[in-house]
Amino acid sequence: MAGNGTQPRGDVLLRTLAMPSDTNPNGDIFGGWIMSQMDIGGGILAKETAQGRVVTVAVDSIKFIQPVQVGDVLCCYGELEHVGNTSITIRIEVWINPVLRRKPGDPERFKVTEATFTYVAIDENGNKRPVRPV
Repeated sequence: MAGNGTQPRGDVLLRTLAMPSDTNPNGDIFGGWIMSQMDIGGGILAKETAQGRVVTVAVDSIKFIQPVQVGDVLCCYGELEHVGNTSITIRIEVWINPVLRRKPGDPERFKVTEATFTYVAIDENGNKRPVRPV
């Protein structure tokens, strides 16, 4: 899928529901919880790409565009940006489907966060290893 501002870029990596236990004192979902979901989704794609164990080494340019609320269906979309010798860079977008708070005329879904995650392939001892792309 190509992103054009109204559609997510990449494939669905993860889909989950924002729950009350994930909120800050204002009732919005913690940015750290959202970032965690992004890392889980990106880690799945990175592991599949590397055909083995990976670790997160960097998160660049994370932008929180709109708050996420309890009951929102959160979807992480991702696409490979670069596969190096030992590293994999993935662009991740988070879109929500605000099922419980949508009003007539509201968009079905909208982007709330985006970032670039970098993962490194490692061996059983935690040392860098070459990526074995599919």
